[in-house]
Amino acid sequence: MRSDSKGTLRMRLRSERSGSGKYADNTMDKRIVVKIGSNVISRNGRLDESVLAHLVDQVVALRTAGVNVVVVTSGAVAVGREILGKDHPSRTTEERQVLSAVGQAGLMARYRDLFSARGLHCAQVLVTKSDFRDRDHYANMKTCFENLFSEGIVPIANENDTVAIKELGFSDNDELAALIGAQLNAEMVVFLSTVDGVLSKNGGEERVLRKVDAESLKDAMRHVTKERSVSGTGGMENKFKLAKKLMEQGIVAIIANGARTNVLTDILDGKDVGTRFVAEKKLSAVKRRLAYAEGLAKGAVYVDRGAEEMLLSKSFKSLLPVGVTKVEGMFEKGDTIEIRNAAGKRIGSGVAQYDSRKASEEAGKKGGKALVHYDYLFIE
Repeated sequence: MRSDSKGTLRMRLRSERSGSGKYADNTMDKRIVVKIGSNVISRNGRLDESVLAHLVDQVVALRTAGVNVVVVTSGAVAVGREILGKDHPSRTTEERQVLSAVGQAGLMARYRDLFSARGLHCAQVLVTKSDFRDRDHYANMKTCFENLFSEGIVPIANENDTVAIKELGFSDNDELAALIGAQLNAEMVVFLSTVDGVLSKNGGEERVLRKVDAESLKDAMRHVTKERSVSGTGGMENKFKLAKKLMEQGIVAIIANGARTNVLTDILDGKDVGTRFVAEKKLSAVKRRLAYAEGLAKGAVYVDRGAEEMLLSKSFKSLLPVGVTKVEGMFEKGDTIEIRNAAGKRIGSGVAQYDSRKASEEAGKKGGKALVHYDYLFIE
């Protein structure tokens, strides 16, 4: 690690948002989320101790420079497979749960020893997607992260595979990292994988797209592959989708190669590493949470063509009951609901201003109170 890394990182922590200017001088409140993929820290089915140690070195350097870091780690199943001597990929959910339960303890022991040897403590945070659905769980989780930061402890998050329901779980740990980034109003979410970033092909030449912004987003999407790795559950298509959503919320997202030397510190030094998704205007905390409401909503409402066009126009409008054609599910005031068009396509989500019973009674009527106020509305 370079001897001037602390000072350099403090100086280089600058915002690249299109409308927000520079970071504040005080970096102690800055947060980044780093997602470490299974293939980054494993080789031939076994944990790669040297890569893991180097990543921990970098997290320690960032923490020393005043940056709060949440590590979202994969690899528990791979470690469990190593401990139990199983060479084949997990074939069933039940087998994956066993491997995860065994491997999570082993993985955390490695992290604990590595951070402890460098003078820092780490903490295990196991969550399920339902924790992001329940308002009390969500608030308690956020408070836990805040308290760990205040104590100088590095949170290490992972999905609780032993109790998670497959159909209701995270698509992968990339999604968990994005959710935590939105929850904590992070400056940046870094997805570390085994590729150098989003690759584009021009004839026979392949190169990394260094920057994706609102103008280049559509063209960049053409280069994304749906392929997934053998060890992990994530893929470039999902990373791109999540990075796009993060940048639209005002959070920088970066896809980079976790095996690259000094990948994290170089990113914070402002070097061209991986693919950087340039953040747009910051959304409110409510809208950031609503951006990930898919699979978390308590119910749904269907809207007519006029209401759909109004909502998609991005004008400052609330969803009035006159545009609602159908109410689905049972929800209470304050619950998150999905908003769908006449064809059933999800176009957004919001916080219900009254329950499903009243929503059904008011549907299609003029002059009623807004079902979803603009301040609590997120449109895709």
